[in-house]
Amino acid sequence: MGTVWRTYACGMETGSPGTTGDTAAGAVSETGSGTAAGTASGTVAGTASGGVVGAASAGVAGPEWTGLPPGLLRMRRLLLVVWLVPLTLAAALLPGLLAGPVWAAFALVPAAVLAWGWPMLGRNWRSWRYAERSDDLLISRGVLWHEETVVPYGRMQLVEVTSGPVERHFGLASVQLHTAAAATDATIPGLDPREAERLRDRLTQLGEARSAGL
Repeated sequence: MGTVWRTYACGMETGSPGTTGDTAAGAVSETGSGTAAGTASGTVAGTASGGVVGAASAGVAGPEWTGLPPGLLRMRRLLLVVWLVPLTLAAALLPGLLAGPVWAAFALVPAAVLAWGWPMLGRNWRSWRYAERSDDLLISRGVLWHEETVVPYGRMQLVEVTSGPVERHFGLASVQLHTAAAATDATIPGLDPREAERLRDRLTQLGEARSAGL
């Protein structure tokens, strides 16, 4: 068997044709199998990681929100009309009769407030909601300035249900929460009386249980 001499730009390589072929084939085989193994491993790892992340994301659920009944919106809009419609008529008639028709333009001010306040009351009513979580009560409200109040069950000192004359007329009640810190006091208005009583009893029970656990 003869010796094969191959000259490259950086030097000279010696070896038999069989040895050279075997070496090149082995190198190609090792490189190919290593690349395939790395690709397969990366694909499997990425798929498994994505599956775990997706499962974890799917398992995280937000709080179950409860909105306020529509009776609160009807009551507030009725109060808005009761206050502003007579004021609009008075601002249109009295200045118009006493000082001239030009002064009747003052009626545009309460009329504009009525036109602006009607939809804003609807947006404010839709923004009110609450969620009973495992350790606390979450209350969210506000349109222009959004606020969220977290009331821990263990810090509740008093939960009471109140209902004024107008609220009783519309069949509504409010739940007032008093805690150890005045900053976390909160009120949920416009509830159905049965829902208000249920919420009061449940929050009182949870508060006593958390306080006993502390």
